[in-house]
Order: sequence, then structure tokens, then C-alpha cells
Amino acid sequence: MSAPDYLPSSPESVRRLRDELDAKGQRLVFTNGCFDLLHTGHVRYLQQARALGDAMVVALNSDASVRALKGPNRPVNSEKDRAEVMAALRCVDAVVIFDDVRATGMIEAIRPHIYAKGGDYTVESLNAEERAALDAAGTDIRILPLVAGKSTTSTLTRMQLPANSTGEKPPLRIAVLGSGAGTNFDAILKAITRGDLNAKVTAAISDIAASPFLKLAETADVPTFHVDCGPKPLRTTAAAQKEIFEHLQRAGVDVVVLTGFMRILKNPTLEAWAGQIVNIHPSLLPKFKGRNAIRAALEEGELETGCTVHLVTPEVDTGTILAQSRVPIVIGDTEASLRTRVQKAEHELLPTVLQKWWELGTAPTPERIASTTDS
Repeated sequence: MSAPDYLPSSPESVRRLRDELDAKGQRLVFTNGCFDLLHTGHVRYLQQARALGDAMVVALNSDASVRALKGPNRPVNSEKDRAEVMAALRCVDAVVIFDDVRATGMIEAIRPHIYAKGGDYTVESLNAEERAALDAAGTDIRILPLVAGKSTTSTLTRMQLPANSTGEKPPLRIAVLGSGAGTNFDAILKAITRGDLNAKVTAAISDIAASPFLKLAETADVPTFHVDCGPKPLRTTAAAQKEIFEHLQRAGVDVVVLTGFMRILKNPTLEAWAGQIVNIHPSLLPKFKGRNAIRAALEEGELETGCTVHLVTPEVDTGTILAQSRVPIVIGDTEASLRTRVQKAEHELLPTVLQKWWELGTAPTPERIASTTDS
């Protein structure tokens, strides 16, 4: 005989619980997450969170919400199953399910006394919308330590079978970040289709929700993610930095490729993928770093320019140069005409470097790949 479906609590019933506790001088703890593959780290974290107050509610992302956050292959278990398992834990007093990507609505409805979050967050890296709702509710925010080595991502990684049972080397798993038209991304996809690049794009991430870059990824059936990086040009909020890191981590990325991504990456991504993040820049670095490199080459009266594939480091456009392609500047060149030829060189160079990366199993140094090719 099958067990009856577990019915999650409503926000209204949890708010009543919160008010009852408040009247007695007691406190309600609130935490949220996907919890789609419950493991020891989750259980220990939940026990610590419950000890902060007198009752605890867990807000679960719905199945649609999990897919929006973590990609089409998640959740591992359905929202009904996750809710039933969660409610069976002695440290959990109530479970609610929410459809939005963020738990803002639940926070506003319940107004918990305490908000608990895992140690992979800081107060500063919490989502700004959720943080504003917590502040408005007067909620006490507590960051709890993680259990080392216990995470859903590490569990899924251990569960994965070898990518190719024949013993052949698996494709290079890459994530591509972009903000604009996505022409270099298109060059990567075409190189993969032609068989010139043995790679699989496991994530496409953009700071622009309506970018042609993301539309191209959707057309190619690549998992796509929009990350709101904040209002300041080039800058990326701490919450967005963490969100990018989590998307890359879940995608099982070997190499992170920046193709016209107009934001500065910082930790935790730079640290986690040190020596595995590449950028394509439209100049022969170290000349003409930063923006408007093509215009700068023309204004300086250069006889040639080109493009550079380099490793990404905390300082912009200063990482190790992996490969370059030279492009002559001809009489009568405009910024538009020169950009067209530089982009053509980029579209050839970037897939070449990535294919060499797959062949070598590591970032190809200038000594192991031709550092310049004439266009």
C-alpha cells in the first residue's frame, strides 16, 4: 500500500505558528534551498539551524524553481518527495514550497525571527532582494559553517559514471560567459559541429537577460543562465559572483571561456578555476588593454593589431598569453572594418586554443601552440 502524498504547510499556517511563538517570547527559524539530494551535510546544517530557535520552517524551491536555478537536469527528486523527506526530520517543524527563484515572497509572508544560511554565503553575498525582505522583517541573519566534503555537487560527481566506457578521452567541458552578440560563442559551437573542437558547452551565462548571446545558446540547446550582476558597469555584486560560481560548479566545467563578458570576475570563481579561465581580447596584448582596444590601435597609428587568448587573473588583461593572431591595419581602415577582420581572427583562434587544450589536457602555453598566426 502506497503512502499518502505529503501536503506541505501554507505560508499562512506558518505565519500563525510564528505569531504564536512570538507571543510566548520564542523564535521561528527559517531556511530555504533546493535540498534535492539530502545528505549528511544537509542534516547537520538543519540540526544546527533548528538549535538557534524554538521551531523551524524549511522553504523548498519547487521543481520549476530548481530547474531555473540549477539547469534542466535538476532536481534529482521531485518537490513532493523532497517535502515528505524533509518533513520527516525531527529538526523540521514545517515545510513550505515556493515557485519563484527567490524566497522573497515567503520571507515577506512569514517574517521569521531568524534566517539561517550555509557558510558558502556571507551576509554580503546574500541575494539583494531576499536581504531587503529580511531587513524589512527585522530578521536576525545567521551564517552556519558547512560540513567539509559534504555537498550535493560532490555527491553527484561521485555518482557519475565515466563519460565514455570505451576509454576514449571525454570532450572538454566548457562554460561560456558573454554579454553581447555571441559571435565567438557561435564560432565555438560551429567548430564543435564540424568536429574541429572536441568539447561540450555545459553552460552559457550572461549578465544581459535579452542578449543575443543567450538566445543563441537556447537555440543550440545549451543550458542558459541570466545573472543580475548589479547596476554598476563592469562591476559584479558579491551575490552575483557567488551565483556565477555555483552555475559553473554544477555544470562540471573544465574551462571557463569569456567572450565579450563585460563584467569583472572575482572570487570564488577566480580561485576555484585558477589557470582554467580564458578570455579573448581584441588586441596584441600587452598593448591596448581594457575597452576600445581596436579604436586605440587606430588612433595610435599602429601598422597591425590582432587578438589574444589569455588566462584570466584578478588584474584585467594581464594573465598568461596562450596564443595570438596578427591582423594588419590597412590604409582607409575604420573601426568597423578593422573590427570585422579582428573578429574573423578571433573566431579562428579561440576554437584552436580550446582544441589544443583538450589534446594536451592543460592550458596550452605559447611553446606548445603557435603563439602567432597570420590572418
